[in-house]
Amino acid sequence: MSIRDHMKAKLPNALAGFEHVNRYWDRRMDTPAAKILPGECYVSDKGEMIVTVLGSCVAACVRDKRLGIGGMNHFMLPVQHSDRAIERPSLVNSALCYGNWAMEFLINEIMKLGGTRSHMEVKIFGGGKVLSGMNNIDIGARNVGFVLEYLEREGLRIDAQDVGSDCPRKVLYFPDTGAVKLKRLRVRANDTVERREKAYMESMMEKKSSSDVELF
Repeated sequence: MSIRDHMKAKLPNALAGFEHVNRYWDRRMDTPAAKILPGECYVSDKGEMIVTVLGSCVAACVRDKRLGIGGMNHFMLPVQHSDRAIERPSLVNSALCYGNWAMEFLINEIMKLGGTRSHMEVKIFGGGKVLSGMNNIDIGARNVGFVLEYLEREGLRIDAQDVGSDCPRKVLYFPDTGAVKLKRLRVRANDTVERREKAYMESMMEKKSSSDVELF
């Protein structure tokens, strides 16, 4: 068995519905890890690390402190308005790109596993102003404004946050303990995050009419 296969064999089983998420053994942290991209979410009831890189996107890290069960989402735009059942959040459609669906999905998945709102710990990250050429629309600020308003409306307190500014972020989250490791990335040194987010947004706009997206 190769070293890579051996490392994969050490991974705990993913919860049902999350098997498609990119999972691997992180040698540096010596722990199983799941890496999520825009429009993805991962929830775990085991000692795993969840990793993502954020530009204008926002990630919410939510867990039940009593059970040590939690997860992270990664959304790109604040709100999608639709009454069509096909747009309801799931791991197999594009609804999780939007904050309203991404937050609902993550919280509901934790509650399905026995979590309760009274024991939920919430940490939010991202929302940097990293996208150029967007007609002066600060999507990061819109995402941050949405998630702050959403959490206040739902009666969920924010335990930690690092949002705004003009830099991308790399976030490592441990839902069993609630620990977070965060690194701010230099924009000028690497424009990968901006290029990825622009490409992803363009693909979203091709699939959805502009009336489905609320940026203001």
